[in-house]
Amino acid sequence: MLRTGNEPITARSPLRMRLWLSIWGLVWTLGGTVGFALEGRPGWMAACAALSAVIVVDLVMIIRHIRQGPHYQPGRDVPPYEPPRTRMP
Repeated sequence: MLRTGNEPITARSPLRMRLWLSIWGLVWTLGGTVGFALEGRPGWMAACAALSAVIVVDLVMIIRHIRQGPHYQPGRDVPPYEPPRTRMP
């Protein structure tokens, strides 16, 4: 696949969407953890608690990436990468 040169301009990171989806998932998994604990279902409670821990780690990474801010993206004056030259056997 060849690079067209407009990828840095058109590339977007869905960090804000991931943030809100992770928060939504955290609310549901915490609710599941509490609900299953009240119903006496330790297996399901542990599963929801483990999933909550994974979501918290993901939230930390998302927030870290958001706080880092935008990274360098070459401007329009930077030409696209040239495709690698293959040798003819």
